[in-house]
Amino acid sequence: MRITSSLTMMVMVAALLAGCGDDGGATTPDSGTPPSDGSADQDGSLPNGDLPSGDQGIASHYMGDQGIGGDDDVIFFDDFEAYSSGAELGQNWNAGVYHNAEIETAAGHVFAGSQSLRFTSPQQAQELSNGVARAVSPELDALFLRFYSKFDPSFDVVGSSHNGGGISSHYFVNGNATPGVPADGTNKFLVEYECWRGETGDPNPGWLNNYVYHPEQRDIWGDHFFPNGDVMPNTSIPGNFGPDFVARPNVVPELDRWYAYELMVKANTPGIRDGRIAFWLDGELLADFKNLRLRDVPTLTIDRFGLSLHIGSNVNAETRKWYDNVVAARSYIGPLYAP
Repeated sequence: MRITSSLTMMVMVAALLAGCGDDGGATTPDSGTPPSDGSADQDGSLPNGDLPSGDQGIASHYMGDQGIGGDDDVIFFDDFEAYSSGAELGQNWNAGVYHNAEIETAAGHVFAGSQSLRFTSPQQAQELSNGVARAVSPELDALFLRFYSKFDPSFDVVGSSHNGGGISSHYFVNGNATPGVPADGTNKFLVEYECWRGETGDPNPGWLNNYVYHPEQRDIWGDHFFPNGDVMPNTSIPGNFGPDFVARPNVVPELDRWYAYELMVKANTPGIRDGRIAFWLDGELLADFKNLRLRDVPTLTIDRFGLSLHIGSNVNAETRKWYDNVVAARSYIGPLYAP
């Protein structure tokens, strides 16, 4: 049995929404092959076979995630139980702890155990990034990142917001992000799993998507890849996801509800379009983007993952976001499990 909230999210199939933001415009999101072998090789490379889902991952062997950090495929685990305050987060999140990152103990805001991670974004027009990040060493060609998270009911953001988890290769230089510098196949790539809301009429907290810096991006900012195949900006231009791409419905998660989010990034073999990005919600595969070119040189490997609550302008109300039970691994993880 998966320990998750019931998947009564909003599943919406639509045409095109208008709007733009400082990282690239707006879309609507629209429409899904369940996939089997998702294990990675020793170096973190991933076979091109179908992807697992549900309780077919690492977590199914560790009730309540107990002991999961010792699995051979797991490179990192944090349930936030070991900290007395946010000041101690840097002990494990060794690539940076930014702004309002605190430990939460209120029972309603903890998914499992007695503590979680809380980010707070004040009501203000100024840009603010909250985050925690972890270096990947040795670097890998493929990585899975699973985290539990929920939005505060007060979340009401339009435009620029990075509000989930991400995996990247050399996007951060000396600890600093490099937004507005396009990926060229040799310098970096970045994949974030998050929600995008382009205008006030769009549902809160926005459409689930991948925000991607890659060598074929359409602007100086990253592209948004949606499960239905739309790529923003310029959604009239089809995404290049290969002939066997399966369009799936675009999805909006509910506010004030815990979900298991999982992201997979597999860098391509240089010169071959075999890169792949996929994401799951509560163990259900929602998007699978194949045929990707993320790099042109083999030295461009995954060196970092992180969690964030970045808001370009948060003018409506102070808001918060919580995270719990984070796992990074070389193979599919799946939701927290109990027999």
